[in-house]
Amino acid sequence: MTAVQQSPATGQPAPSPPPPAPPARRRPGGLRRRASDAAPAGVARLLPRTVASRVRTLTVLAIVLLVALLAVAWAAIANAREGVRVIGHDAGPQVVATGDLYFQLTDMDAQLANALLVGDAAGGGRDQAMERYNENRLKAGEALLQAANLADERTEEETARDVLDALGRYERLAGQALLLDGQSNRPSGQPSQEVIDLYRQATDLMKLDLLPKAYNLTLDNGTLVRHTYEEKRSAVLAGRTWIIITGLALLATLAGFQLYLARRYRRLLNVPLALAALGTLVLVATSAAMLSGQADSLRQAKEEGFDSILSLSRARAISNSASADETRFLLDPGRADAYEQVYLSKSQTVLYLPAGNLTQYNQAVQGDLSFEPGRAKFLGFFGTEANRPMESAEQRSEMAGGLSKVLSAYQKVQANDRRMRDLVHGGQRAQAVDARGRAAADFTAYDRSLQELIGLHQKKFDEAVEDGDDGTSGWYTILPVAGVAIALLVLAGVRPRLAEYRWSK
Repeated sequence: MTAVQQSPATGQPAPSPPPPAPPARRRPGGLRRRASDAAPAGVARLLPRTVASRVRTLTVLAIVLLVALLAVAWAAIANAREGVRVIGHDAGPQVVATGDLYFQLTDMDAQLANALLVGDAAGGGRDQAMERYNENRLKAGEALLQAANLADERTEEETARDVLDALGRYERLAGQALLLDGQSNRPSGQPSQEVIDLYRQATDLMKLDLLPKAYNLTLDNGTLVRHTYEEKRSAVLAGRTWIIITGLALLATLAGFQLYLARRYRRLLNVPLALAALGTLVLVATSAAMLSGQADSLRQAKEEGFDSILSLSRARAISNSASADETRFLLDPGRADAYEQVYLSKSQTVLYLPAGNLTQYNQAVQGDLSFEPGRAKFLGFFGTEANRPMESAEQRSEMAGGLSKVLSAYQKVQANDRRMRDLVHGGQRAQAVDARGRAAADFTAYDRSLQELIGLHQKKFDEAVEDGDDGTSGWYTILPVAGVAIALLVLAGVRPRLAEYRWSK
């Protein structure tokens, strides 16, 4: 039998000890999860948790930002090059060519009127007028061919063909008028009514068909230049802004990367990453400066070159057409009042001053036409030119001097017109014809001064286009080379640290 243990104090049997506690249940894997090892929730689950993954993430982020920087710069350069191409090599030159065409057509009609007015009188100038007529006819044909070659739309090609067809019809009418007038063998005096009727048909065809179509060519391409300028310059400036934003983001990433590696690996400086940051800074600064220069080149080509060339070329053509109206006033008395009114309208288009009639206009023109750039008191094409903004004081002075010379010559032209009309109204038509001939030298001087001013703006236009072409030269090579170099520097700075991390494990 088994003995029962008794308590020494009471002599009673001792209680049995409690049963042992069951062993604790182990987690699968044999380890308990600590509070710090709890699975991350929300956005934290997406963040890298190891040193290697963080380094790789920063590397990928830097490469992505670098690619974005290169893409933005590439697109901005493409916009700049397209703007320079259209303004400087395509639509811009086409507008200038059609502007020259407009002048040559008006001068053809003016010289035809001169030839019919002076007749076959010895020393009357008919041979000179016909020589100039033929020169302008050839130049007009060349300008039409150039406009047709530069045309990149079907409507422009059709307009150019229509102008060529109308020019052929005009030349036939002009030839008939000259032939019929030559058969009359008149040394001086009024041409026959039949000759005047033919000339009316020719000049009406010129004014109502040829010149409007020629101007349509100018308008179409002028609109294209304006839209291209506004679109591409805005795109270039926006590209510059995005380059700066993307570049700063890349620099911030590289700087943060540098600090992280310095703290984690206890290295003061990662030389490849520092060089990558320096290369990025240089690339962003030079790209932004280049695009600023491109935007300025586009502005100069458009506003200081193209706009003035177009405006002054129109003023020159209209002035020449107004001069032809003086001849028509003498040649065709039946339409004298209409030609006088048209002359006033064209003169005010060139230089607008308030006036109710031609006499009042001439009095206003003979007044003080001095001006300060940007504050001219007159309007019209010359007013637009006088108020056009210029960047430098030297440019303003040069252009203002050229325009002042034009205005002085224009005053002489208008004074000669007033003198000629006073003679006609006084019944001295023969003297008026002689005065008209003597006034040709003053008009030539005026036209030459206009050409000189146009030449100043043409020079500015050519320089701006050349700067635009040179500004982006080589950048399609620079961007990928710089991108590859910066990417390799980033990888060169990261690879040893990753290898060091694997070795330490």
